[in-house]
Amino acid sequence: MKLYYLPGACPLVTQIVLEWMGQPYELEAVERTALKTRPFLNLNPVGSVPVLTDGNLTLTQSVAILEYLVERHPEAGLHGNTPEERAEVRRWLSFFNADVHRTFALVFGAASYSDDAAIQSVLVDKSAERLAFLFGIADKHLQGRQWLGARRSIADPYLYVVGRWARAKQLPMPAMPNLDAFHARMDADPGVRAALARQGLQ
Repeated sequence: MKLYYLPGACPLVTQIVLEWMGQPYELEAVERTALKTRPFLNLNPVGSVPVLTDGNLTLTQSVAILEYLVERHPEAGLHGNTPEERAEVRRWLSFFNADVHRTFALVFGAASYSDDAAIQSVLVDKSAERLAFLFGIADKHLQGRQWLGARRSIADPYLYVVGRWARAKQLPMPAMPNLDAFHARMDADPGVRAALARQGLQ
């Protein structure tokens, strides 16, 4: 398997899952300027990472990749054991992908939405407010829990990675002790540390 990535971006979610599964994989760094070039667009016409190749399969979109990996390697135990547990994992995957990740697009790329600096500032500020609200939902859910689901799952690295983004951008957040404890546990996890090291992020 080969995973195409930008350092610190959302492919880190997939990489942590691969580390947890103990599966061999190759990393292929992609320069941001290369995302819109023909060779990469042949892999992903959208021009974004992650891209996972596995034999003849070329797969894009984080959630699809994560679901593929747990179907290929159910023995890793990174999904729910019952329909209810799997639905809970998918709920959190959807939450981070459709709500949190999408809102970060306005923080990272406000200039793509307006050339006006004042409008860009408003977009970033309003998006930061929205992210504080969304992270607050996750923090409340984690009260008395180690993981988002019944056990460690493919949803947990997604929370960890978007949490890293919030810290990197120094977004204003109220106190969230449950999220802080979750982040500390993930920081200490050997698979997470291995993934970060391979991306040169430690």
